Amino acid sequence: MATNFNSSWKLGTKMTALVVDDDSINQTIHHRLLEQLGIENHVARNGKEAIDIHCSGKKFDLILMDRDMPIMNGIEATRKLRAMGIRSMIAGVSTRCVKQEIQEFMEAGLDDYQEKPLTSAKIISILHKIDHSGSISY
Repeated sequence: MATNFNSSWKLGTKMTALVVDDDSINQTIHHRLLEQLGIENHVARNGKEAIDIHCSGKKFDLILMDRDMPIMNGIEATRKLRAMGIRSMIAGVSTRCVKQEIQEFMEAGLDDYQEKPLTSAKIISILHKIDHSGSISY
């Protein structure tokens, strides 16, 4: 059974996440995995939607960012979010496993990278890098 991360998160606040992925199956899988861990989450279909959501004032503790999407890919979206001062934990997720491609994604401003498909264990691994004050610990 999955741990509910919100039970041990900052008192009185719920952990929130943004799933950024153009594939509806991956959106559903990632949404449900986060939900099972007690994490409130929203979905964006591409990097531009993720930027727009942040421009509207929403903030998230975790962003799961796909690499390859139409309109704006994960590399460009991650760079823009960091340029906007977004300090959320951004974890890149992709089926790509070529070291150079992963490195390019990491250099855009990722805090972590996980190969798809995501599992509860992979998400928990990402969450353990966020301490209870909301900052990232390595």
